[in-house]
Amino acid sequence: MMKFAWDNYKRYAWGQNELRPLTRNGHIGNMFGGLRGASIVDSLDTLYIMGLMEEYEEAKEWVQNNLNLISNGEASLFEVNIRYVGGLLSAYYLTGAEIFKQKVVELGEKLLPAFNTPTGIPRGVINLGSSGTSWSWGWASAGSSILAEFGTLHLEFLHLSQLSGNPLFTEKVMNIRKLLNKIEKPHGLYPNFLSPVSGNWVQHHVSIGGLGDSFYEYLIKSYLMSDKTDQEAKKMYYSAMEAIETNLVQKSPGGLTYVAEWRGDGHLACFSGGMIGIGADDGPAEQKQHYLDLAAEITHTCHESYSRSATKLGPEAFRFDAGAEATATRLSDRYYILRPEVIESYMYMWRLTHDPKYRQWGWEAVEALEKHCRVDAGFSGIRDVYASTVSHDNMQQSFFLSETLKYLYLLFSDDDLLPLEDWVFNTEAHPLPVIRKTCLQEHGAKQDHGQTDLE
Repeated sequence: MMKFAWDNYKRYAWGQNELRPLTRNGHIGNMFGGLRGASIVDSLDTLYIMGLMEEYEEAKEWVQNNLNLISNGEASLFEVNIRYVGGLLSAYYLTGAEIFKQKVVELGEKLLPAFNTPTGIPRGVINLGSSGTSWSWGWASAGSSILAEFGTLHLEFLHLSQLSGNPLFTEKVMNIRKLLNKIEKPHGLYPNFLSPVSGNWVQHHVSIGGLGDSFYEYLIKSYLMSDKTDQEAKKMYYSAMEAIETNLVQKSPGGLTYVAEWRGDGHLACFSGGMIGIGADDGPAEQKQHYLDLAAEITHTCHESYSRSATKLGPEAFRFDAGAEATATRLSDRYYILRPEVIESYMYMWRLTHDPKYRQWGWEAVEALEKHCRVDAGFSGIRDVYASTVSHDNMQQSFFLSETLKYLYLLFSDDDLLPLEDWVFNTEAHPLPVIRKTCLQEHGAKQDHGQTDLE
């Protein structure tokens, strides 16, 4: 599947951000400013891990000769960080090729102006041209920054400091954490929107699907990536989990466990199963089994959202209301854009429990992808998972190559391929090595010469 997706991207969209498989051309989009080759950078580690060496070499050569980082145009700080910074970091750590290190440090430096705000909370958009101005997305209420975006920089920025020896990257994300720690949290929960000017919440809307989710994911992953030394991240994660359980975890009349939104309309996304699973081990001892059970229940709900559709692929979001359980009611929620979140949870739950049902569920997804999303020139998302006649959206998302296929491959591989005790996946499924205690001095941010023994 990876080779098919890659070959078609290469044939019809090489150097552009994503393949449009029905029209057999490329898509640039506006998320990455002037950056190009998103599918290439997102695929480097997947190609390498799968042993597709010829393809990996072509990708590496493109990065070396064609990845131009000086580009005017508004880019999403979040998307550039998780896809480009994450992809280049992983490629470097897996292969040791210097070009990836050189490019990622150069790109990281271009992201720093986004933090030039009164609070140091970065704005959502950065211009990668020479000016480096930044401003917030129009739709984030009243010029606010989005929790999942500024809260999903931590893993990558710590590694940027590791590689460059420049403590500035770590300082920027530690400053965000300091502010989040200090600020008052309604019911122990973190709302979605924060003003980068005043440092206050803009409105009290809380969710763990889409706008808030990867923030919580990065708390537990920061703890794990620090070789379990980052006590602050641990404390923030487990208190947040407690608040989420008290306020947001619900059981439907039909017995399905799900995480609701605080003021929500039951509009849910799926990924938290895997997160709660990897966090089960280090919580309070008496809670360990409870968290593992909760992770399994939520993953089961997400599987139900897949198995209750005609295509056996899950909707973008689903609800629990008036008899509809784990199904999308609004048309706008019924699409499937090759997303990885449910498969990601299967992979983690398989690694944590080795219950064969997770591989079985993963295989159901493979069959559904092959049947409904594979077209003549690549893979495409579909517009309505409940319609037996499939309508394609003409987009092969870069995260399909980065995440969906990588997590499927890992689900069916042995546990010693990227073992979870040595690697932490960023939210675009790019593996980053655990930073061992032995390589860090007292405070973790200050390296001797930026040299670390990551293995």
